Amino acid sequence: MDRPLEPLWRGLLVYRVLTLVSTSIFVMVSVREYAHPLGAGLVVAVMGVWTVVTGLAYFPRRDGPDRRGTVAAVDLVVTAAVMLTTPLVQSQAQLTGDTPLMGSIWTPGAALALAIAFGLRGGLAGAAVIAGALVAVTLTSGPMTLVDLADVQLLILAGATVGFCSGVLRRSAERVRAAVAEQAAAAERERLARSIHDGVLQVLAHVRRRGAELGGGAGELGTLAGEQEIVLRTLLTSGTAGVDGGGRRDLAAAVRTLASSRISVSAPAHALDLPARVVDALLGAVGAALANTALHVGADAPAWVFVEDLGGEVEISVRDDGPGIPDGRLAAAEAEGRLGVAASMRGRVRELGGTITCDTGPGRGTEWTIRVPREMVQT
Repeated sequence: MDRPLEPLWRGLLVYRVLTLVSTSIFVMVSVREYAHPLGAGLVVAVMGVWTVVTGLAYFPRRDGPDRRGTVAAVDLVVTAAVMLTTPLVQSQAQLTGDTPLMGSIWTPGAALALAIAFGLRGGLAGAAVIAGALVAVTLTSGPMTLVDLADVQLLILAGATVGFCSGVLRRSAERVRAAVAEQAAAAERERLARSIHDGVLQVLAHVRRRGAELGGGAGELGTLAGEQEIVLRTLLTSGTAGVDGGGRRDLAAAVRTLASSRISVSAPAHALDLPARVVDALLGAVGAALANTALHVGADAPAWVFVEDLGGEVEISVRDDGPGIPDGRLAAAEAEGRLGVAASMRGRVRELGGTITCDTGPGRGTEWTIRVPREMVQT
């Protein structure tokens, strides 16, 4: 899957060699009809040398750079030049008759090379250049015929077809690579889960429970342990939302991995792609809020996470139905420089240019609302 287009490149080489042989035989058989036989022979020789050069260039070493796109562009220029030698070497009878242009069926190879290298757009661009050279040479000897128009049509169809196939192969290879990577990641998570489930997770859960019982500084450590327990359980059971080639992750999919028997998650069905660092920071803030719920409300206390795409903003809310946070407690903790909510939530959101608010009170639970402007997190 590292080089999904290799079959197309091999097919192009076979096509080039076969059409070179066919064109060379035609020129040798009818060489006496040319106005400049020596010139025709030189053009065929150039075609032969260039076929060898491109054949080697289109199959680079696996550990070397892939410059086939550049070679294909040069190939197009050389092929057009071969076609443009037609008025210089052919006789007037050949120009007005049915004699093929110099290069004949060898020339579409350049358009096909561009199609393989650059997909549909490359194929159409290459076909347009070759067709333009065909039209230019044809018009030097008279008006175009239906046969000439059919040749132009075949060039465009061939370039478009091969270019489309090239794009399909690329996308299929990317999907296969992603599937293989996900399968390997799932296998690794399963192996890690077997290794640490009965050790690390139980220790983190014990620290969280004991911290809640002891309170004070131990309670803060319990909060952090609970946050890491959530993250680790999510990683082992579902993994993280994948990062695409542009370094972006789906926030909605990432938050859905936090769902459990006590945590309900509601997120948009469509992808909410943001830079991976932003998703990580928001997940950290949500994890801190959930750990705070587990610490102060109860290890089995239910919690709800809502993700909304507001167009210009992304909003995440985390709610529980606990007793609420006493007035002044958050401000006092932040003023004292203590860990917990101030460091884990407010700091993360502030770095993203967002805001975080807390709606809490006796008997109505606690709801954290995080808002981050989309334009602030697109890079």
